[in-house]
Amino acid sequence: MSVRVLFEPCVPPSQSPYRLLHDKGSEVYWANEFLDAQRLRGLCLRSLRAYAYDLLNLARWFAVTSTELSGLTEGKLTGYIHYQLNQQPQPAAQTINHRLNVTGCLYRFHYGREVPAQGRSRGCALSISPPFGYAWRRRVLRRLGVKVPRRIVVPLTATEVAKFWGGFRTFRDVSIVALMLFNGLRSCEVLSLKLGDLQFAQSQMLIQGKGNRERLLPLDLQTVRLLQSYLNVERPTTNSCSAFVVLKGPNRGKPLTPAGLRTVFRHHRRISSVSKANPHRFRHTFGADMVRAGVSLPALMKLMGHCQIHTTMLYVQLCPRDVWREFHRAIDNRGRPPLPETP
Repeated sequence: MSVRVLFEPCVPPSQSPYRLLHDKGSEVYWANEFLDAQRLRGLCLRSLRAYAYDLLNLARWFAVTSTELSGLTEGKLTGYIHYQLNQQPQPAAQTINHRLNVTGCLYRFHYGREVPAQGRSRGCALSISPPFGYAWRRRVLRRLGVKVPRRIVVPLTATEVAKFWGGFRTFRDVSIVALMLFNGLRSCEVLSLKLGDLQFAQSQMLIQGKGNRERLLPLDLQTVRLLQSYLNVERPTTNSCSAFVVLKGPNRGKPLTPAGLRTVFRHHRRISSVSKANPHRFRHTFGADMVRAGVSLPALMKLMGHCQIHTTMLYVQLCPRDVWREFHRAIDNRGRPPLPETP
């Protein structure tokens, strides 16, 4: 029996709009009850969508292997990892680990305990007694997962940015890139930007980030002028409150979608021949430029909307030319003994 994900926009606030359904239309209750609980927790729609498709992959593995949620063990989860590694295209290591985490949360939600280890009685937790007879027991959490390769993304060079920037013909497109390049916005943050979030008088904007976390960011004068030119000249008259909308075609005036944003970048990559120019690369370039300019990591963490400092560190990897520049500067500033006299 096949399973699919259905999006129902008009649902009560206590119900997830993403539902898992069997091919005959019946609900996958163990998954939908979990999604409804996550909606009550206040998860955003993007997170609910990710959870739904993770559960869809799990449900398909259940169907292939005739496994049930109640009979899940760590040994069977290892088989789930092999199942994903044999898929085409093979999911990334981060995706596999995220699916395993969601599966663990799903099991705890329904049974109130961790997934049992292979060969142990269900619900039995492995624990270690402390030395000297202290009256506490520390639980050892078993974690299954795939090793995530170290990710290093090289930022765009000034030449690549200038070449990509020079191909724009609309204020809308150049404003979008400016928000990514000079403010480090994610593509989803750009698309969720509302007209009321742009506070030009105070040269600032309100950003709705991941996990519905808000942050207030400054706007430089040039970006303000680009946004004002777009709003006053190009933006069609529409009832939509979204800042960025479609400029022409049958969807004129409707909010710009993720697919539409990808089309914009695909078009400009083709005409500029800058193959590495994508929204996340511009965000990474912003982080690298801020570090080179002397911005502290805590300040950069707030600007980019990170919860933990180690996430910010992923955006400040130094490329070889930065290492060489620092090397030569240190050598030049270092005191050297006089060279020996040649005979």
